[in-house]
Amino acid sequence: MKHLKTLLFATALFIGATSFTNAQSKIAHINTQELVKAMPEYKSAQAEIEKLGKTYEATIQGSLKELDNKLKQYNAEAEGQTQEENQKRMEEVEGMKQSLTQYQQQAQQDLQKKEFDLLKPITEKAKNAIEKVAAAQGYDYVLEAGGLIVAKGKDLMADVKAEMGI
Repeated sequence: MKHLKTLLFATALFIGATSFTNAQSKIAHINTQELVKAMPEYKSAQAEIEKLGKTYEATIQGSLKELDNKLKQYNAEAEGQTQEENQKRMEEVEGMKQSLTQYQQQAQQDLQKKEFDLLKPITEKAKNAIEKVAAAQGYDYVLEAGGLIVAKGKDLMADVKAEMGI
């Protein structure tokens, strides 16, 4: 009888351990930011954003130069003008400053929107490739490696890059 209890206990322990092992999820990790930066689409998107930024910057610099020239001209001619004319000119300069500030803010918003619009399909493509590789290799969870302190699961970077051809 004692031998039977020991055998039943060992069997229950074995079944419990097997169930626990099977219940554990497979976990992998990947640094998605690094993956996205390695994609050729990202490099072309960054080039396009940079080009647009330079266009805005050139326009802003041109406007600043025009404003500076007008201010110098108005200051040089100030003594020969009436108080009323000088007041009108200062209001014109203030209006130009406000327009320039609004343009700078709009340019910044446009750049951010363009960046979002260009990067969204790139990040979606990376996400889809990660999901495909994870499913093919039987991983239940894929964690973002950028914030991990200890990463003992498999790094999917090489496999995902191979899947994407990069």
